[in-house]
Amino acid sequence: MSTTTIRLPDDLKARVAEVAKEAGMTPHGFILEAIAEKAALAERRADFEAEAERRHAGIAASGKTIPWDEMRSYLERRVTGQADGAPLSASWRNKR
Repeated sequence: MSTTTIRLPDDLKARVAEVAKEAGMTPHGFILEAIAEKAALAERRADFEAEAERRHAGIAASGKTIPWDEMRSYLERRVTGQADGAPLSASWRNKR
């Protein structure tokens, strides 16, 4: 394990010490957990954005989408257990 030094403002250091104590942790453990959570959040965000880009590219390539009113109606029926088949996608390119 490597060592990294961070400089914390005195007020932040005091806050970390207090909340770590309340959580039954050391300030070191609290900081490690906070960094791990922040890294995981950034990774999930990057995955989310990559998936959005992938889906957008698929829509742009196929030109097919499901109109929101149809999808919303389907989802409302699905929540109540009344959903039949999912709506089919159709080309949006010629619907202006």
